[in-house]
Amino acid sequence: MSAPLSDPPPDQGSDRRARWYVQSVTDQGELAEQLQQVAAENFGWSQLHPAQLDAMTAVLSGHDVLAVLATGAGKSAIYQVPALVLDGTAVVVSPLIALQNDQIDSLLDADAPDAVALNSTQSTGERADAWSAVQEGEAQYLFLSPEQLADEERLSVLAALDISLFVIDEAHCVSAWGHDFRPDYLRLGSVIERLGHPRVVALTATAALPVRRDIVERLGLRDHREVIAGFDRPNLHLTVKRFTEDNHKRDAVITRVRALTADPATRPGLLYVASRNDTDYYAETLSGRGVRAAGYHAGMSGSDRERVHERFLADELDVVIATSAFGMGIDKPDVRFVLHASVPESLDTYYQQIGRGGRDGEHAEVTLFYRPEDLSLQRFLTANKPPEAALEQIARTLAERAEPVPRAELAAELDASAGQQKRALNLLEQAGALTISEQGAVQPAGDRSPGQAVDEAKDIARAHQRLITSRLEMMREYAETTQCRRQHILGYFGEKLPHPCGNCDNCDAGIAADTHPDGEHRFDVDTPVRHATWGAGVVLSVETDRLTVLFDDVGYKTLSLAAVKEHGLLEVERPT
Repeated sequence: MSAPLSDPPPDQGSDRRARWYVQSVTDQGELAEQLQQVAAENFGWSQLHPAQLDAMTAVLSGHDVLAVLATGAGKSAIYQVPALVLDGTAVVVSPLIALQNDQIDSLLDADAPDAVALNSTQSTGERADAWSAVQEGEAQYLFLSPEQLADEERLSVLAALDISLFVIDEAHCVSAWGHDFRPDYLRLGSVIERLGHPRVVALTATAALPVRRDIVERLGLRDHREVIAGFDRPNLHLTVKRFTEDNHKRDAVITRVRALTADPATRPGLLYVASRNDTDYYAETLSGRGVRAAGYHAGMSGSDRERVHERFLADELDVVIATSAFGMGIDKPDVRFVLHASVPESLDTYYQQIGRGGRDGEHAEVTLFYRPEDLSLQRFLTANKPPEAALEQIARTLAERAEPVPRAELAAELDASAGQQKRALNLLEQAGALTISEQGAVQPAGDRSPGQAVDEAKDIARAHQRLITSRLEMMREYAETTQCRRQHILGYFGEKLPHPCGNCDNCDAGIAADTHPDGEHRFDVDTPVRHATWGAGVVLSVETDRLTVLFDDVGYKTLSLAAVKEHGLLEVERPT
């Protein structure tokens, strides 16, 4: 290894310090060695992955970075190590308080600078102490939720800091194409500019091509680099069990969990369910049959959820039965099975959840207990009509007021729930019909009439609902395919697996054929295309007899490759 770098002069700012590190080595290989040395000395990581090093090098070279690494692949290291090289504060936007606490704990366990968080659970004194630690240079990592950045006073304090990195964790939340879209993430692009556009690092575990494009656009990434590690997790054995009767499916789930938890080599594990009632049913049934089981859902108190989390990490539970509320921040390497008692709403969600299994690289069982009728429940759970009354009230109120309206004042005038108000504001903002200032004032934008603004907002809501519905259809196709399941799911994310994986139920049964398309065709993955009815889209995957396209307006569609060729259903979009 090269000799350690000496410290640069102390008066250099973050940009100059980073350039000094880059220019003080003879090539990228030597820079990688220096980064590895920093990681080993401060975090005890003896070997960084190539994708981590690629992202870190891009950051130190002055680029914004979008990094897509599988769950458990060490995304946090991408900002934690460069933050030690750069002067200033690394601001980390993270959606969940539990996730923030986990990351802070990991930093406290390492020989790294202090980390603090600002969140709604803290007292006034605790928040003051956190700000003081950052301003005095005692803490180098500051964790915030996106909601915390909606406060103008807080932004002003942040803008006065020397911010070395602005990190967005779970960055897929910024994209309407993402499976966990969160409107509070939409304003992060303007926050980044308000802070002088420090280096931006966007991190996520699941982001297909359309999501990545949306992240780049919405965050305003500049001269960015994308580091995309493979989505494949070959140690996960993928299986689908199909049922026609709900009681038969429930019995099969109980039987399988009991069998897996009876053997220390195949436990602990996770059982995902669709509802809180199912959480209670499976937890009570399994506990009554000698399994150390606990439920987890958003309706539980924070302390109860935290207790389940801690018991699971401490190996005091054989299985956690959970809704999708249990997921982010669960960093347990030896989860031996991930079962789904019902179909989730998308392959994005499914792949993120099964990624909790086998993070240690050892075998893990992944099984979906599938009943086609369960798709109706997911359609009900994901149905989300536009908040028409709130849209009309907001549009009309803004048209009648000559000056910008403070958001709190506007909310007091509306006859709608807080959730409906928030969604209506976000839809109108996405439609370009209003803007929300840094001080929280709402004002109309453009020359639309109130009726036009409402119609455009409703169109956006309906388009998003069509996307949600199409994602559920892609989940159905995965459950019912007779081809290699790994090829199918990787194709959804735009990744090619040349041959059947040999580690799924269809491969085990010998029915999975090679899906590599025969003959010439014009539709490679990532090809922009146009359909006469569905409009513009991008090809996500191509198989022997079909291709999957994500259309901007109608979501995912699977088309017969023969029909596409015979009838000219798709035209390749030429770049303008």
